[in-house]
Amino acid sequence: MHGEYKVPGGKLVVVDLDEVDGRIQNFRLAGDFFLEPDDALPLIDEAVNGLPADSDAATIAAAVRGALPEGAVLLGFTPEAVAVAVRRSLARATSWDAYEWQLIHTGPETPQMQLALDEVLTNEVGEGHRKPTLRIWEWNEPAVVIGSFQSLKNEVDAANASKYGFEVVRRISGGGAMFMDANSVVTYSIYAPAALVQGMSFADSYAFLDEWVITALKSLGIEAFYQPLNDISSVKGKIGGAAQKRLGNGAVLHHATMSYDMDGEKMTQVLRIGREKMSDKGTTSAAKRVDPLRSQTGLPRAEIIDRLIATFTGLYGAVPSSITPSERAAAEELVRTKFATPEWIGRVP
Repeated sequence: MHGEYKVPGGKLVVVDLDEVDGRIQNFRLAGDFFLEPDDALPLIDEAVNGLPADSDAATIAAAVRGALPEGAVLLGFTPEAVAVAVRRSLARATSWDAYEWQLIHTGPETPQMQLALDEVLTNEVGEGHRKPTLRIWEWNEPAVVIGSFQSLKNEVDAANASKYGFEVVRRISGGGAMFMDANSVVTYSIYAPAALVQGMSFADSYAFLDEWVITALKSLGIEAFYQPLNDISSVKGKIGGAAQKRLGNGAVLHHATMSYDMDGEKMTQVLRIGREKMSDKGTTSAAKRVDPLRSQTGLPRAEIIDRLIATFTGLYGAVPSSITPSERAAAEELVRTKFATPEWIGRVP
């Protein structure tokens, strides 16, 4: 069995092993990391060999850490990263390059349609009708997108949302509200087989699925990094946040929104807890504009999207695609029966 895990912001960890009578055998660790002293490598191999194949990540990491000689230095990886690679191997997880990725970047959709498309396209990947896909959202009207489990009345000031023309919609993933003013954010969705993140914790999978974004932002001069659990950040504060939904048919939806240029004062009037959230993320004044992508790059939003696409395509070889007529019809039906209904939007009053 073979497993790989690219440590976010770090190095590639590669493991090969066999499972014999319920135990790990013939274990070998490799990768482009740095490890001192040299003789620590066979000690790690020896520590993992013989472990029960159903050992959890914490048990594997503890075995690796316990085998390290005093003063050992690990650069670009950790015992936890070795454990993730082992679990991915045993779970027969796949890697990015195991798939033929597709890219959808088309014209604006309504907020309700965006969310319906997320559900439909994730289902299509899970059913094997669509190849794994990255979709860049476009829309030209304001909206608040609340998480699946958020309270509508606690999260949104309905009067101010109506006053400023913000439609309130609910997505299928958890997490917090997204304040989506027209053309002021950069949003994308990844629709992938769950095997891509097999063997990872939810926390590990968030950073793993967004690492290409960190690479793209760094290429634009932003000192970007991932802030657990699900924030894309920089030394100047939060840039965006991600959310996930795992479907029963073996697919994962991962989507994220990054702020390009946002009216912070308007956000605090529409979102009831906007002021507290902004303060927690390093924004001292709710009245200022929240514009990390615009201010830190000086680039138009379209150029930032172009860089994101170029980075993803360069890393994973995505080819252009589009929403099929059947996918659009299914999404329109979901808008009618689910995403536009008061029952769905108010499922948590």
